[in-house]
Amino acid sequence: MTHALASLAAGFGTGLSLIVVIGAQNAFVLRQGIRRDAVLAVVGICALSDALLIALGVGGVGAVVVAWPAALTAVGLTGGVFLLGYGALAARRAFRPSALRVEGESERSRRRAVLTCLAMTWLNPHVYLDTVFLLGSIAAGHGSLRWTFGLGAALASLCWFASLGFGARLLGRFLARPSSWRLLDALVAATMIATGGMLIVGA
Repeated sequence: MTHALASLAAGFGTGLSLIVVIGAQNAFVLRQGIRRDAVLAVVGICALSDALLIALGVGGVGAVVVAWPAALTAVGLTGGVFLLGYGALAARRAFRPSALRVEGESERSRRRAVLTCLAMTWLNPHVYLDTVFLLGSIAAGHGSLRWTFGLGAALASLCWFASLGFGARLLGRFLARPSSWRLLDALVAATMIATGGMLIVGA
């Protein structure tokens, strides 16, 4: 029992260390949370996608991913172009700020958020290298408890994205000012453009 809890805690800590960074996905979840737009769908997609990728890594698929460099290159180029486009839109919003409007979950906004979230999650080759290969390799070191380690990592992902998405609304009052919303969009734009540029250069 003690060993299982240790593996669970190790997976939780390792999972957090990989996702608690300023990146395109986190910036998108934060923005959706502040706008209260399709938050449940976005958090669910991020957490479930991570759980699936972690399961693939623990199951030993990481070696297969690394063996397909051409596929990772194609994913990197596609994801890079997508993030550059999204970053350009965020930069445009930063130069044309307005007060925060809580839009709610219309069918159109929910569909757009879901498609954008899926693209940001699955068109990033670092997701496969970090979550599938790296986490899978670390999990293998836990032997028979590797799935317990994977469960801990998946729980970390769920806790993080839920906190980021649903906790972001606490910033709503602060971001009700146009200047604050401009700052957030500038941060989102810089994050997306930098990440997209790195994906294209590294592809």
